[in-house]
Amino acid sequence: MTVLVINSGSSSIKYQLVDPLSGESIASGLVERIGETTGHYEHSYAGKVTDIEEPVADHGAGLRKVIELFNTVGPSLADAHIKAIGHRVVQGGKYFNKATVIDDAVADRIRQLIPLGPLHNPAHLKGIEVARELFQGIPNVAVFDTAFFQDLPAEAATYALDRAVAEKYEIRRYGAHGTSHKFVSSRVSELLGRHDLKQIVLHLGNGASASAVVAGHAVDTSMGLTPLEGLVMGGRTGDIDPAAVFHLQRVAGMSVEEVDKLFNKLSGLKGLTGENDMRAVWAMADQGDVNAQEALDIYVHRIVHYVGAYTAEMGGLDVLTFTAGVGENDDRLRAKVLDRLAAFGVAYDAAINAERSKEPRTISTVDSSVRVMVVPTNEELAIAREAMELIN
Repeated sequence: MTVLVINSGSSSIKYQLVDPLSGESIASGLVERIGETTGHYEHSYAGKVTDIEEPVADHGAGLRKVIELFNTVGPSLADAHIKAIGHRVVQGGKYFNKATVIDDAVADRIRQLIPLGPLHNPAHLKGIEVARELFQGIPNVAVFDTAFFQDLPAEAATYALDRAVAEKYEIRRYGAHGTSHKFVSSRVSELLGRHDLKQIVLHLGNGASASAVVAGHAVDTSMGLTPLEGLVMGGRTGDIDPAAVFHLQRVAGMSVEEVDKLFNKLSGLKGLTGENDMRAVWAMADQGDVNAQEALDIYVHRIVHYVGAYTAEMGGLDVLTFTAGVGENDDRLRAKVLDRLAAFGVAYDAAINAERSKEPRTISTVDSSVRVMVVPTNEELAIAREAMELIN
């Protein structure tokens, strides 16, 4: 039995056929540059990668081609025993605290939440609509990035904004990357055989977020109403004085759309260095680029700030875990963060930290005040398992 996981973006579709019991990724792929002059398909199965360059008119055409690739390259969808189609949905608002079978009412609610997730929810809906059309008879399941943070304590979820305004426009801390934070924190508890842990999970990729988790329940997270708040990211500012918006509108004459693009796409590492890829930033820093070196310090400073804040909120810290693309693969970045925490008794083994591995591992020393781990995230597997559990 398998689950086909779909992550539909504004101009792309990522997909993966997953066995939720074994955790095996049977096949995966990517459709890129949808609606542009030249599109791209990449389909991976049994060690073979099939690349096709051709226009992709829309999401419907893209998914139809994906089905064709499954049937011609493999594996056959008819033999895959697909029990559910799992969809990543970034914004579930206050309405969804768990995976949900998608019917017309659920699709309408996701559509109503577009003002809270304008960059993501419209694209997710396209994928949902096409999948419901092409895979009739197979349940479609929405797994929400915000669900893990639905039950944050009021003190963490509530902004000090006029209550009437906040309630009318549903303004609160929703968080994001919740599927990853839930998967990783649960994996840590499983690996250590403890379910009473005070954890901080650092999901560091092009998008980045931190979470505080106590006994399996999220008690705080860095992303807020939208994924803009919190850590420094590839193209997002992270935390910034909201008055910067008013200042840019009044002094620079920038529109709301221009400020939105500046904060969400042209800032973060890209705004500080011209590059949004951490590897490129390191290369620049190694060549003596002062802006890149400063950007790394700013990036690390923000992480350390959140680690300190969350440790205080939880009244202690048992495990600090790095995950996602940067968190899992950048040993130098991890070292910069941990060096800043040495005064609190955090110690790590430099040799183990420098090792490249796809397996979960502890990189702290036995005398460290906090266990430090690197645990690969697997959002597709998490989505597949939540979908299968719901269907069963």
